[in-house]
Amino acid sequence: MPRAPTTSDVFNAIAEPRRRQIAELLARRGALTVGALVVMLGLPQPAVSKHLGVLRKVGVVTVIKQGKQRVYNLEAEKFKTVHDWVSAF
Repeated sequence: MPRAPTTSDVFNAIAEPRRRQIAELLARRGALTVGALVVMLGLPQPAVSKHLGVLRKVGVVTVIKQGKQRVYNLEAEKFKTVHDWVSAF
């Protein structure tokens, strides 16, 4: 059986450890630019942007453009389905 696309729901999007790490950074530090995330994660900018794109597609992060920078913010309420499922255990 093929895997569901990473952009199909929050569960698939956060299955990747780097995306969970991005969510954790945004939760702890608030809105961050792509450049700040690149420095904090030690990953190339295209990799960080790709992960942010997946998280954005499922609604976990939102982005606003400030001049030449893109600033990402966590939408924590999108984790409710994960929380509800995990709380059953």
